[in-house]
Amino acid sequence: MLPMLNTAVKAARRAGVIINRASDDVDRLTVHSKGENDFVTEVDQKAEQAIIQTLRDAYPDHAILAEESGASGALGEAEYQWIIDPLDGTTNFLHGFPQYCISIALVYRGQLSVAVIYDPVRNDLYTALRGRGAFLNERRIRVSKRDKLQGALIGTGFPYRDFTHLDAYTAMFKDLVQKTAGLRRPGSAALDLAWLACGRTDGFFEIGLNAWDIAAGCLLVQEAGGLVSDFAGEENYLRSGNVVAGTPKVFVQLLQSITPHLTEALRG
Repeated sequence: MLPMLNTAVKAARRAGVIINRASDDVDRLTVHSKGENDFVTEVDQKAEQAIIQTLRDAYPDHAILAEESGASGALGEAEYQWIIDPLDGTTNFLHGFPQYCISIALVYRGQLSVAVIYDPVRNDLYTALRGRGAFLNERRIRVSKRDKLQGALIGTGFPYRDFTHLDAYTAMFKDLVQKTAGLRRPGSAALDLAWLACGRTDGFFEIGLNAWDIAAGCLLVQEAGGLVSDFAGEENYLRSGNVVAGTPKVFVQLLQSITPHLTEALRG
């Protein structure tokens, strides 16, 4: 898997060059709306093209699931499938809010096996291989040693496209903000998970994400010693889009706090 990781790093850095160049002149970008509060720019598209071209040059037979160009094969259907978000945090990028990244993951025979998250603002490169640990700029990282929800810093994401579960989320937020040191919503789920993996936060939860938002970040957390699940405590988070993650003990307490506020739809 190491050659595949190296190829993913190469792809992410190519996309980072495109994004950094564009960040100097955001006002001139062409922006389209994909839906309620959901935007795509020519930068997303060019960055994704650069990633896909790099991956296809090396592995022309691999399937790809990407945010802007769609999928070649359903999630987990192919032996090898790359899951790509060329710019996680587009809204942040458009406002000059420096919290966005490139996320690339590889699913091999149904298991997350390779993860790369690249933060082009800080030039931070997060990488992981299944069974080989997680790294930030080639330095081994671990989740924090926090063992109680009290005093924990929790990352999250507010509903912003689909407000079906807003009441349930608001109840979770109200409960957790009283039990923790604080909740943070920087606006990039991939980076939220990467920050959890390196100990900057102690837990994370969000409703209704896409596979490309969380695939790489979830493997990073797992390889850094953390736990990840859907709201039922199972491993269906890539398909459900509902995710809970944290240090081993914070994860358990976070899931316990979320569970009473779940609707039937969110339990599924």
